[in-house]
Amino acid sequence: MSTIKKILVGTDFSEEAERALSYALGLAKEVGAEVTLLHAYELPVYPLPEGAVYATAEVATRASVVAQAALDAAVERCHASGVTVRGLLRDGAAHRELMREAESLGVDLVIVGTHGRSGLGRLLLGSVAELTVRHATRPVLVVPSKA
Repeated sequence: MSTIKKILVGTDFSEEAERALSYALGLAKEVGAEVTLLHAYELPVYPLPEGAVYATAEVATRASVVAQAALDAAVERCHASGVTVRGLLRDGAAHRELMREAESLGVDLVIVGTHGRSGLGRLLLGSVAELTVRHATRPVLVVPSKA
C-alpha cells in the first residue's frame, strides 16, 4: 500500500461535504498529508429550439465570486486543524473536475461525501459520488451521509 501524502476533497459546501472534509482532515493529520479542497460548479445552459441559451458574463462572474468566497471561507476554517489545506475552484462537472485535478495534482486519495439520495432525487440530481467512483483513476473514499 502506498503512502498517502496528497488528498483531494470535493465539496459543494453541504453538511455531507463538510463531513467528508472533516474525515479528510483527520486522516491527513494522522498520516502527514496535505489536502486540496475542490469546488466545481456548472453554469446553467437552457436548451431552446433555436439553440442553447447560456448564462451572461455578469451571471458567470457573480457565480465565480460567490463560489470563491465560500471556498476561501471553508479553507480558512481548516487552518485550526493544523493540516495544510488549499482551495481550487473549477467551472465544470464536479466528477470530471475531481478526476482531472486528481491526475494533475498526482493525489493519492480522493474523498467525497454522499447525500444518500434515492429515487427521483437521485435521478434528477445525479450522484457526484457515484460518478466519481465510476470514472476514478485514483482511489476514492466515499463518506456516507449517515457516518
